[in-house]
Amino acid sequence: MAPTIDRQGYWGRPTSTLDWCEENYVVSFHIAEFWNTVSNLIMILPPIWGAIQTFREGLEFRYICSFLGLAAVGVGSWCFHMTLLYEMQLLDELPMIYSTCVFVYCLYECFKEENSISLFPIALLLIFSVSVTVVMYGALVACLVMRSIFIVTWVYPRFRPLCYTSLGIFLLGFLLWNIDNIFCDSLRASRQTLPPGVGVVTQFHAWWHIFTGLGSYLHILLSLQFRSTYLKYRPKITFVCGVWPTLHVEPQKMS
Repeated sequence: MAPTIDRQGYWGRPTSTLDWCEENYVVSFHIAEFWNTVSNLIMILPPIWGAIQTFREGLEFRYICSFLGLAAVGVGSWCFHMTLLYEMQLLDELPMIYSTCVFVYCLYECFKEENSISLFPIALLLIFSVSVTVVMYGALVACLVMRSIFIVTWVYPRFRPLCYTSLGIFLLGFLLWNIDNIFCDSLRASRQTLPPGVGVVTQFHAWWHIFTGLGSYLHILLSLQFRSTYLKYRPKITFVCGVWPTLHVEPQKMS
């Protein structure tokens, strides 16, 4: 975590229980951790587009909730890193648990009838979501990883590339998150000697947002592929502007 010596800004002294390695109010008087804030755009804009596209294609509501849940994580994280206030910290941490619960529901219910709703797993996840801890979040992510690997190993092997890409990108973000926490003093010292444009690259918590945002987005696409294939639709990954992946589902079912 960051040392406590930081300048004051628009939002006053931090009241959150966490203060990350980025120096406070260096780039903007109105944003406590500038790079940790703007890096959340990847968790806000693409998932909103994904929710709109999912709605237009008439896919199940649970996947709209998945995309909007990821966008809520991005908005909450934006507010937290912008202010470093405790209230906004909760706005960051709570959606992480709730959205991951939605991801787990979608993945574990992907082999059920179309538009079916299973109340027992919903009730179970609601009970789990009351416990907002790092261990709880880690347990939910572990459930997603194990279930995804099981499906691409035994059910749909052709989706392995997307599964392992999503997982690899997420783990890379987790690695950078740990480096940012463990070597914060060294990273801060290096930024004093590096040119500003290069020093930005060492904002590893911002990279954590980028890689976990992308990994989570790809996971939703993977979950949608599982579901659409099971329902005998024709899912296809397309790229917006040749860069950003989206899922298009052909309206006609496979025979």
